[in-house]
Amino acid sequence: MKKIIIPLMLIISGLASSQISVGTPAQENNRWTFGGGIGLGFGSNSSFNLQASPRVGYRLTNDLEAGVVGSVSWQTSDYYRSTMFGVGPFANYYIGRSFYLGANFQHYFVNYKDKYYDYKYNREENALYLGGGYMQRIGNNSFMQIGLMYNVLWKENSSVFSSGLIPNIGFVVGL
Repeated sequence: MKKIIIPLMLIISGLASSQISVGTPAQENNRWTFGGGIGLGFGSNSSFNLQASPRVGYRLTNDLEAGVVGSVSWQTSDYYRSTMFGVGPFANYYIGRSFYLGANFQHYFVNYKDKYYDYKYNREENALYLGGGYMQRIGNNSFMQIGLMYNVLWKENSSVFSSGLIPNIGFVVGL
C-alpha cells in the first residue's frame, strides 16, 4: 500500500503544480499569497495520515509572510480512525527564495473512533508545527515547497496524532 501511495502523491503534486503555474504574473504591489499543502505521514501499527491545508498569506516584508491556514486531516491505523478539521495562523521566513523556515499553530476538532473497543469520542487538540524545507520555482511568482514539520506539542501517550513528524508538499502563489 505504501509503495502505491507515495508515487500517487507525487503525481498529484505534479499535476497541481502544473495547474498553479499557468496564469498571469502578480502585480508588484500585491502582497497577498495563496496556496496550500499536502501532508503525508506514516507510523507504527499501520498508521497513515493524509492532510490538505489551504492557506492565505500576506507578505509583511519580502522575506516574511504570515497568514491563516485551514486543515482537513484523515488518519487511520489498525486500532483507530480519526477525522480532524483545524484552523490557525502561520508564519514563513524565506531564505533567498530557495529555502524557508516555518511555524504553524493549529487548533483541531477531532472525531475519533477506537476500532478495537468500538469507542467513539470528539475532542479538541492543539498542535504547533515548526520546520522548514526547500522551495522550487514553478512559475513567475509560484513555488513548490517540500519540507518537514514537527509538532512540538505532541505527546506520545495522550495525543491522537501517531507521530510528531510530518513531511509535506505545499504550493505558494504570489511570492
